[in-house]
Amino acid sequence: MTRKPLLSVENLSKTFYLHEQNKVIPSSSQVNLTVYSGKLTALIGPTGAGKSSVLKSIYRTYLPSSGRLLYETAAGGTLDLALALEHRILELRRDEIGFVTQFLHTLPRQKTLDVVAMPLYQQGVNKQEGRARAAELLAELNIPERLWEVPPATFSGGEKQRVNLARGLIASPRLLLLDEPTASLDAKTTDRVVALIQRKKEQGVGMLAIFHHADLVKRMADEVVELSVPVANDCPTLE
Repeated sequence: MTRKPLLSVENLSKTFYLHEQNKVIPSSSQVNLTVYSGKLTALIGPTGAGKSSVLKSIYRTYLPSSGRLLYETAAGGTLDLALALEHRILELRRDEIGFVTQFLHTLPRQKTLDVVAMPLYQQGVNKQEGRARAAELLAELNIPERLWEVPPATFSGGEKQRVNLARGLIASPRLLLLDEPTASLDAKTTDRVVALIQRKKEQGVGMLAIFHHADLVKRMADEVVELSVPVANDCPTLE
């Protein structure tokens, strides 16, 4: 029996409209891919091919311009994320879909332990358990214990990235989107991240990822989807 994808992206396109210039700018065009539980699909392609736009469209940070994003929910139904209501998207972000972005955004003065544990708090996990699980991940990612009670605003780029990754992994979402999660990390820390991601795959998490280095794609990807830069002429000026 053929296994059903966790996520099927069909002919996804995203464009941006520049009102002052009355122009449509293509970001990603006619993207097709699948993500399976326990597997990692890697997005590759040159700068400007719209890789991050694909992830943001799935997470609904961006509203897709066209196409279907068919997600198999934990309850067993198929939901088109491109059409889902905002409250449903927020529920999925809390319970099923995670996103590790390139940049860490947190509330001011929030301690690192609580930043990482926040997805657990949102699912009803108490503070003691949430902090304990956050501490385990931070230790595994080599964040010094002296920083755990400090807000991450003053951390280095690599430290922030590890905090961001810990927050994305802690709740083990069914679908995890990763936007260059190792871009600012040294080789040793990258190996730690690879091991963590591999463990999550073994636990059944489906992943769609953009990696900075081709060797990581070879190490991690079960499937590779290559995007090309959309041609501006394909999106004419609006009348």
